[in-house]
Amino acid sequence: MRKRGIALAAVVGLTALGMGGTAVAEPTGSAGRIDREVVQQALDKLTGEGGAAGVQVRITDGRRQFTARSGVAEVGRTEPVPLDGRFRIGSITKTFVSTVVLQLVGEGRVGLDDPVDRYLPGLLPDGDEITVRMLLQHTSGLFNYTRALPLDPAGFEGIRFKHWEPRELVGISTAEPLDFPPGTSWSYSNTNFVVAGLLVEKVTGRPYEVAVNRRILRPLGLRDTSVPGDRVDVPGPHAHGYYSVDGKAVDVTRLNPSVAHAAGEMISTTADLDRFVDALLDGRLLAPAQQAELTRTLPFTEGYGLGFQSTELPCGVTVYGHGGGIPGYTSYLGSTKDTKTRLEGSFTSSPAGGTGAGLEELLNEVFC
Repeated sequence: MRKRGIALAAVVGLTALGMGGTAVAEPTGSAGRIDREVVQQALDKLTGEGGAAGVQVRITDGRRQFTARSGVAEVGRTEPVPLDGRFRIGSITKTFVSTVVLQLVGEGRVGLDDPVDRYLPGLLPDGDEITVRMLLQHTSGLFNYTRALPLDPAGFEGIRFKHWEPRELVGISTAEPLDFPPGTSWSYSNTNFVVAGLLVEKVTGRPYEVAVNRRILRPLGLRDTSVPGDRVDVPGPHAHGYYSVDGKAVDVTRLNPSVAHAAGEMISTTADLDRFVDALLDGRLLAPAQQAELTRTLPFTEGYGLGFQSTELPCGVTVYGHGGGIPGYTSYLGSTKDTKTRLEGSFTSSPAGGTGAGLEELLNEVFC
């Protein structure tokens, strides 16, 4: 839901992670390019001086795949983070929504460079200038509605279980002026994808989550991925996430994710996210023309394509994917373009702060 870049240090560092835990590693198999001991050391550092309560990751190393974890599922208890745990994926939701929009483009039902007013007349004051592409690439200039919400630890409790209508969220944005003229600059705004969700609903005649289910989740067999709407619980095994309020730990695992809507409400697992990014980059979800649009960037979009971002690491490797954050949880989805190396992870925040130590080591070992 909040802005998350592809560089994992930046992705997780913004969430005020804290408190250590007990490290538990899955049994290793045959050796690969990636050193599993180095990965485990990085995770242990994250749940030590790094400040995460719990971490689970899934790593693809060519034909080999393994999972690893560190820390606890719940502060004050000893149970380890479940390796198959579900978690709130935050803004990774945007990649699912963008994929659906691009599928509709491929079917001739949506034009990437059509104005939003063509599909949602009157929704945006500048809807005749803002195009569908601008929504998906964050170049619309729309004010980010989450900037106006009390999402800090002190204020979040007051809206934690509130139901939000998507048009209500858009209204918060349109009450403010544009950040810049449409198409002239780049600024990450959750409003863009709430509008994209409404566009999918208008074009298909059903809520956007129906399209996500029919077009992505069911075909790929992503049985542990869901669009919760007003459901406040994380189903199945999961780790807990926390805020610190007046020096006390507040478990914020249960919340109403309608505040994020199509910008960040979904729940998934590392296994499902891995299957999704593998299919997406392999071209199994989009036609070639739309596949090219997915990763096409502009000089000022910071590597951001259409709901998908690329980042060149210091070692020269380019990673494609998205990060996500919502109170209590930070998530990551990254892959090389050939999908031979992939990393998915969930990092649960805890009451205390942390340095983020271990993140750079993890990223370097996996991709570099």
